[in-house]
Amino acid sequence: MPHVIIIGAGFAGLSAASFMAKAGWKVTVLEKNDQPGGRARQWKTDGFTFDMGPSWYWMPDVFERFFNQFGKSVSDYYELDRLDPSYQVVWPTGKMDIPAGLPALKDLFESIEPGAANALQQFMDEASYKYKVGMHKLVHKPGQSLTEFIDWDLMRGVFKLDVFTSMRAHVHKFFKDPQLRLLMEFPVIFLGAMAENTPALYSLMNYADVVGGTWYPRGGMYSIVNAMYQLAQEQGVEFHFNEEVKEITLQHSRVTAVNTDKATYIADAVIGGADYHHIETQLLPASHRSYSDAYWDSRVMAPSCLLYFVGLNRKLSNIHHHTLFFDTPFESHAKEIYQDPAWPTDPLFYMSAVSVTDPGSAPPGCENLFLLIPVAAGLKDDSPEIREHYFNVLMDRLEKKLGQPVRDAVIVKRSFAHRDFEQDYHSFKGNAYGLANTLKQTAILKPSCRSKKVNNLFYTGQLTVPGPGVPPSLISGELVAKEVIRNF
Repeated sequence: MPHVIIIGAGFAGLSAASFMAKAGWKVTVLEKNDQPGGRARQWKTDGFTFDMGPSWYWMPDVFERFFNQFGKSVSDYYELDRLDPSYQVVWPTGKMDIPAGLPALKDLFESIEPGAANALQQFMDEASYKYKVGMHKLVHKPGQSLTEFIDWDLMRGVFKLDVFTSMRAHVHKFFKDPQLRLLMEFPVIFLGAMAENTPALYSLMNYADVVGGTWYPRGGMYSIVNAMYQLAQEQGVEFHFNEEVKEITLQHSRVTAVNTDKATYIADAVIGGADYHHIETQLLPASHRSYSDAYWDSRVMAPSCLLYFVGLNRKLSNIHHHTLFFDTPFESHAKEIYQDPAWPTDPLFYMSAVSVTDPGSAPPGCENLFLLIPVAAGLKDDSPEIREHYFNVLMDRLEKKLGQPVRDAVIVKRSFAHRDFEQDYHSFKGNAYGLANTLKQTAILKPSCRSKKVNNLFYTGQLTVPGPGVPPSLISGELVAKEVIRNF
């Protein structure tokens, strides 16, 4: 039985592990931390349960497809509830609930801008085609050769995919109201780039948002991790936690062993599900790296983020599961992320109040809050003072916008930012989301899922194909497994 070692038990690593085991390989997963999930870890304290990473459940069809390939269904592992409203947006002028489903959203758009309902329908018709092609075809290309894209359906529909039009230009063609424009650009935030630098192909994200819906897996996002971990064990995958890989040993341009701080493992192949840059620059000798330091420094990274996990000793009134605080200038904050990296002057932020939907995530009568400020990757001065400053900024804004005290109810508080991403995940430049999905970093222009120098070393996750996000990570694990099997 051939043996594959997978470094990292994040979503992509878990996915790859199950597919490799299904193909008849012996699979050993080595994880630095004490639990599976990678950036989607879970933290429990004083009766509160926090998801430490992803908090949005979009594209339920991708999750269902994943489990179906093992003769299972999502419902075999966890239950889903569709959120309605999907989320709330706080503007400088007030609050807006975003209803679930296209008909209700069309009514909302029409009430803001006459004619916007028909424009939204047309926009979604186009986005439906992009979703079908993008999620059923494009994301399943391993990015090894241009010949992968010699596909009649792709070639015939290339102009309908809007690959060479920016998301911003595409949105502005349909809508004039500034709030509607920003609302339609919002989903590409998950792709880690500005709307003007993101291909309009990714309006498929709007389709995922509006038609696919925003869901909540009961028990939190970690329910997905538990499900994938259980599935992998059912396939016979062996896991080793608290075991960090220190070196990949080579002989004649092949992996011969993986050395950890506890043991040495002999491998026929290795799949790197940990940070791609870290594996390349820290675990391999310089002569066997596929990419130079200059290459990595030239990459456009998705943002990092400053996170706060907050427990309150009382409930808040009139809050939603997901809330986007767009009550400060978007362009100014975006410039401080992408153009002139700096800690934001007046940041937008996001709040997830899981306890609104799932009371079990907090003690009785308490509230569970997850607060996120997107910030530039690579910022060096991540200090306790900066974190405390922004926590107070958020508390002030929350109390003002919610019209009720918040700060005096805080009984649990933990922050997480650049140095934590670097320490816990070896994250390149402390990024939170991986590589930005710009046109020049799409498909074959991403770091390859197969090493250019080491024959049996492969990669999966958010720095390679198909890109950042939870659904793409599930697909990434499947893609790399197919590449390993094909090459053996």
